[in-house]
Amino acid sequence: MNPEEIVQRLELLRIEHRDLDAAIVALAGGAMPDQLQLARLKKRKLRLRDEIAWCEDQLVPDIIA
Repeated sequence: MNPEEIVQRLELLRIEHRDLDAAIVALAGGAMPDQLQLARLKKRKLRLRDEIAWCEDQLVPDIIA
């Protein structure tokens, strides 16, 4: 992937991460939240966070100090 593609992917991942955060808050705020669905959303959010970190690492060059 070239840097432009990584930046585009990163933006999409960040949007999805924010959407998942809003969905988790909304689902948890209900009277009887579905614990299985909450767990799945949280797991997906963690995977997105890892992918976001990977993309950010690809954009920042390694600096040997």
